[in-house]
Amino acid sequence: MIPAVRSDADWMRAAIALAGRGRALSSPNPSVGCVLVRQGRVTGRGWTARGGRPHGEAMALDQAGDSARGATAYVTLEPCAHDSARGPACADLLIAAGLARVVIGCQDPDPRTNGAGIARLRAAGITVETGVAEAEASASLAGFLTRQRLGRPFVTLKLATSLDGQIALSDGTSRWITGDAARAHVHVERAQHDAILVGGGTLRADAPRLDVRLAGLEDRSPRRVLLSRMGDAPPGWTAIAAPEDIGSIEGADWLMVEGGAEVAAAFLARDMVDLLLLYRAPVLIGRGRAALGDIGLTDLAEAHGRWRLDDTRLLGKDRMESYQRVR
Repeated sequence: MIPAVRSDADWMRAAIALAGRGRALSSPNPSVGCVLVRQGRVTGRGWTARGGRPHGEAMALDQAGDSARGATAYVTLEPCAHDSARGPACADLLIAAGLARVVIGCQDPDPRTNGAGIARLRAAGITVETGVAEAEASASLAGFLTRQRLGRPFVTLKLATSLDGQIALSDGTSRWITGDAARAHVHVERAQHDAILVGGGTLRADAPRLDVRLAGLEDRSPRRVLLSRMGDAPPGWTAIAAPEDIGSIEGADWLMVEGGAEVAAAFLARDMVDLLLLYRAPVLIGRGRAALGDIGLTDLAEAHGRWRLDDTRLLGKDRMESYQRVR
């Protein structure tokens, strides 16, 4: 059988998959994936390590050794062009390794690199291709890119509701609307976020742990953030006074908002939700507590065209739907 010839997009998707291993672990740096390919064979691969070093390119080059010479590097983000006390610029490492070609998913908007990494590689005689599987690469780096462009984390709003949009009975009872499989999926999502936020009402009513309770992922529990007008929070929590303050959460590029209804409405009203995760259980509650408060909508026409369904799946008896904000 003749082996399949992989396209640049195929190899870039492999690099994107590797980058996912470092998501929410690589802070203060984005998780970047890198695959080195020579004569159709992988000679090295890497992703940004916990704490931000080594970068994905450095890990892949170290694995490849001398076989990196003449190879093609597939990198999800433009290689950095600035030196740091923590290590050399990745563009320089790729040049020194004798790469023949570098294929890049998306350009780095960080002003210290923005185009400079590409220019340095080309000046060294390396062929550079950009924008390969760009949409997918950008999605994998959405936390970093949102921080760079908007000065805040990428915000995921999670809602678990009944079919009729209720999150609790009228007396506040909410455990459990969804089943075990849906709750396990929520924990997987938590593990991919730097921080998780709730409001004071949720904290007082439920005393949520907001950790990751899946075997092997316990150390990936996100930092806990409380939205509180008083600006105070329990020990081990970070307090912010308003949704606009999320940009001040240090080292957080991925933020998950879990509750309650007024907090969810506050983020939606300010157009600060980038991804909506909706878990719906096949139950009807009737008069209960609605998933959302007032989001400031005055014209029904304004509600259309704002959200795009990008994933749906059954989790036990429950359904998960993921919606991207259309901007």
